[in-house]
Amino acid sequence: MDDKARAIVLQFEPYRGELVRHCYRMLGSYAEAEDAAQQTLVRAWQNAGQFEGRSSLRSWVYRIATNVCLDALAAGRRRALPMDLSGPSGGSAPPGAPADSALWIDPLPGGDPAASAMTGESVRLAFVAALQHLPPKQRATLLLRDVLGFSAREVADLHGCTLASANSALQRARATLADRRDRTGELGLPAPGGTQQVLAERYATAFSRYDMEELGLLLHVDATLSLPPYAKWMRGMADIRSWLTGPAVGCRGSRLIPTVANSSPAFGQYRPRTDGTGYEPWALQVLEFSGDRIASITAFRDTALLFPLFGLPGHLSGEAGPDVPT
Repeated sequence: MDDKARAIVLQFEPYRGELVRHCYRMLGSYAEAEDAAQQTLVRAWQNAGQFEGRSSLRSWVYRIATNVCLDALAAGRRRALPMDLSGPSGGSAPPGAPADSALWIDPLPGGDPAASAMTGESVRLAFVAALQHLPPKQRATLLLRDVLGFSAREVADLHGCTLASANSALQRARATLADRRDRTGELGLPAPGGTQQVLAERYATAFSRYDMEELGLLLHVDATLSLPPYAKWMRGMADIRSWLTGPAVGCRGSRLIPTVANSSPAFGQYRPRTDGTGYEPWALQVLEFSGDRIASITAFRDTALLFPLFGLPGHLSGEAGPDVPT
């Protein structure tokens, strides 16, 4: 490797985090996004000597990452959240059998709940789920233009198409997302980061106390609760209350450990063990907001995969900790 290529390689590593986020938006899976970002950096390293400087290094690396994702999507099916697959159900019914884990969007660790609206919006679960309805090239075009700020010419060059074709793909993608928002009744912009944190803390206390009245005050009138990998989901406090006080009543007395997912407040939920010997991992709850209310709760049940990923302990003893509402 000559000195020029070696100098270019040294510039790749700072892109790793943003490449993971880009690949996550494309693929809907954090594990697959990490693999795609790693493959991108390997390809970039292997071809560093071919970089001629006619575009920025960032544009060149994103071209590789986008093509890695497009290759992955060519052989797969889109991922989804439960509300993408069926209508809401009543809270008194059990969830049924879990579906294949490869079907579901999974959460992205970390992020900054107090970040700008654009940064937070671009990795919201609802936004990533909406992206999965776009054909892969339209998805890539919208992300590169509206999220990452690439020019129309850069996107056209990346796809190897005309400027008119790139602009047309962007317009179709925007129209599809707008139509989906209208049809699904997606709620408005999330609350500012400080408001989110206050709401999240109140939610954690209310859930730990199983205070249905307080939860009712915190949730939007059309709030949803979903339970991947189960297809079941509910809309509105009446059915959420029926679920929590019916099939999910074993969650009473849970302890919540705060974390962050998709730039939103989230909690590792630990349910009391039936033998009274502590608390077992139960769900990773990710909250999303609309104005000054909680708009959705997504309770991811694959704790064996997600809790280590989010740095959450494998169990809790019966003693209260400083970060756990009591």
